[in-house]
Amino acid sequence: MSTKTKLSTLWIVFTLNMILADVLSIFVELVNKNTLDGIIGEVTTTMAIAAIIINMPILLIYFSRYLSFKINRILNMVVAFLMILFVIGGGSLLPHYIICATLEVIVLLLIIIKAWKWKI
Repeated sequence: MSTKTKLSTLWIVFTLNMILADVLSIFVELVNKNTLDGIIGEVTTTMAIAAIIINMPILLIYFSRYLSFKINRILNMVVAFLMILFVIGGGSLLPHYIICATLEVIVLLLIIIKAWKWKI
């Protein structure tokens, strides 16, 4: 399997896991608030920010397969590092999040290592 395919597949794993963590967090928040009153604006803003952030790894699924070696390698390392900061910085101590975040960071570290070691 080519490095491009491996990187693209790792981005798919990361993205699906991040979506799972976010969906579970939304359920937890809704259950804790026990009502939708007053959180519609908050959810709208949060979802807009999440849409921007979630699109970075989604775009890497495509870019990992089609960009040239040099740009591909750098972009994978930079975005993976930014996503590690996002996962750790935006996290919570809820059990489901710790599990998902741990897996996400491991996958992102694998992406960085694969991109770093990638030779033409």
